[in-house]
Amino acid sequence: MRNIYLLKDLSRRSGYSTHTLKYYLRLGLFEEIGRSPETNFRYFDDSTLKRLAKIKNLRARDFSLNEILKGFGKSQ
Repeated sequence: MRNIYLLKDLSRRSGYSTHTLKYYLRLGLFEEIGRSPETNFRYFDDSTLKRLAKIKNLRARDFSLNEILKGFGKSQ
């Protein structure tokens, strides 16, 4: 069974602010897995947390967001 998170939950678990997560979404660094039809809230899962941990690690090693985006591509 996979865990499902809202953006605020993702922020709390990843250590990123909701503002930063929204920016990363716009850049295409990760994607939502769906949206609630009633509230339009975004949904994310454990794979998103893993991806954010990779991004945090790469940023700590001085990779730019552009470099990370190129490395991830749109397929991940």
